[in-house]
Amino acid sequence: MLIEIILLFFGTIFAFWLSAICGGGASLILIPILNLLLPASVVPFSLTIGTFTSSVSRIAVFKKHINWKIFFWFVPFSIPAVLIGAYLIKYINPNYLQLIVAFFLVSNVPQLFKKVKDNEKDDNTSPTYVLAIIGFLAGFVSGITGAIGLLFNRFYLQFGLKKEEIVATRAANEVFLHLIKLIIYISLGLYSNLALWLGIAVAVATIISSYTFKYILPLLSENLFRKVGYGAMVVSGIILLIGTSGKIIQQNKLGVTIAKSESIISWRSTDFIIEFAFDEGLEIERPIHPEELPDHLKTKYASLKNHFDIIHLEKVFTFRNKPSYEFYCYKNNQLTKFES
Repeated sequence: MLIEIILLFFGTIFAFWLSAICGGGASLILIPILNLLLPASVVPFSLTIGTFTSSVSRIAVFKKHINWKIFFWFVPFSIPAVLIGAYLIKYINPNYLQLIVAFFLVSNVPQLFKKVKDNEKDDNTSPTYVLAIIGFLAGFVSGITGAIGLLFNRFYLQFGLKKEEIVATRAANEVFLHLIKLIIYISLGLYSNLALWLGIAVAVATIISSYTFKYILPLLSENLFRKVGYGAMVVSGIILLIGTSGKIIQQNKLGVTIAKSESIISWRSTDFIIEFAFDEGLEIERPIHPEELPDHLKTKYASLKNHFDIIHLEKVFTFRNKPSYEFYCYKNNQLTKFES
């Protein structure tokens, strides 16, 4: 545990350096580390403590660079969305949304190989109403995962904002979201003592990161500024993809078994059997309960129950054919198979 906490502290400092360079992304870099220490449902609480502290400090430093037009379009739509997202966190597994976020981040690989001119955007190339959509999506994703970071950084660039304006405007837009999320998470009980202390550790690290970064920024060229930012997105996406997919596989007991002409894919408590035969083609078989049988086969099942000890049912799907059903009937450990 001590090693993970030290990794979290110094990872936070480094992550918020990258955040300052590319206009966001620290939270998405920290999610994989926090996933090692906390249950997925309380990770957003720890993240939000740190990101709230970061937003407040950045507003204090860059307040003269805030783009108020974007602020007044973004915030009114993001606040109800973050309420919806934070409420749904009790019913939605955050790992699935984190997986989508991971794919989005990895998709930025082509940006690493673009020339500087290709990455530059014209001022106001996107209509203003897009800000309302971005605000709603940012609030919803932030409410569930606790982070939005780099996900919406590209949209800020499309409005012609420079790096100081991106940092300042994002901080102003998100500080209300972070505050609302903290209140919601506490009211819903989506926190723990460990999550609180880890959040405080993240908050302290963000302050140190903000202070030390002012000595690093002058050393970076504009091109390197962009490349490091997109690189952080891709690396974060890969780490998040590996960590989150592993959790989903573990939670849902996903497994694949291959034997002769058939493969069995297990998902949660269900087995999907994929079978290929040259004379019959590809078949997908799924175990079912008696209640799922058509009415005319329920009668057959009832009659077979009187003659066999155990009956297993499968629904068979084949290309361009109606589904069929198979009855695996056992008596005295002897199998009799019926097809309908």
